[in-house]
Amino acid sequence: MLRYLIFILAYFLGAIPFAYFAGLLKGIDVRRHGSGNVGTTNAFRLLGVKLGIAVLFGDFMKGASAAALGYWAFGAWGGIAGGLLAMAGHSWNPFFAFRPSGKGVAAGFGIITVLMPKVMLLAVGLFILVVWATRYVSLGSIVAALTVAISVFLFREPLAYRIFGLVGASIVIALHRSNIKRLLHGTENKFGNKKS
Repeated sequence: MLRYLIFILAYFLGAIPFAYFAGLLKGIDVRRHGSGNVGTTNAFRLLGVKLGIAVLFGDFMKGASAAALGYWAFGAWGGIAGGLLAMAGHSWNPFFAFRPSGKGVAAGFGIITVLMPKVMLLAVGLFILVVWATRYVSLGSIVAALTVAISVFLFREPLAYRIFGLVGASIVIALHRSNIKRLLHGTENKFGNKKS
């Protein structure tokens, strides 16, 4: 029974608000500035490269750790359960009244790094290419999510990972609804431009 506590731990690992804590170091509440998200992209915009990298690493590790713990306890299905719980904790944070607080991209990167490294390499490669070409992090994130959803089938990953690919990608894309609207209207903020 103790093994099932891993899933509670996975959820609360995902809920650790690294961007919020990093913002406190500069006296900035990231929830009230920029996009208002407690995530990596907003941290880079508001806090600079060094703290942004620290937040990226923290968000990556909480996804990776949750997936690894779940896999250790229950195999592939445990890995995706732990990963999805970490994404849920990050994106609907219990410490911030369950309001949408992050978009799960960095945590998702950590999850697929542990469970599906080939899928990760392709998704990250396309993410970098799209962001480099357009400077839209949101567009790169959406393309990366779609890449995961498709490549789990192309690489013939196990059923558990195919389900994660579809569910995880759907979560990321759904949380980017406002970004998609701004992209369509040409008002999306480009990486490197600070939001007030």
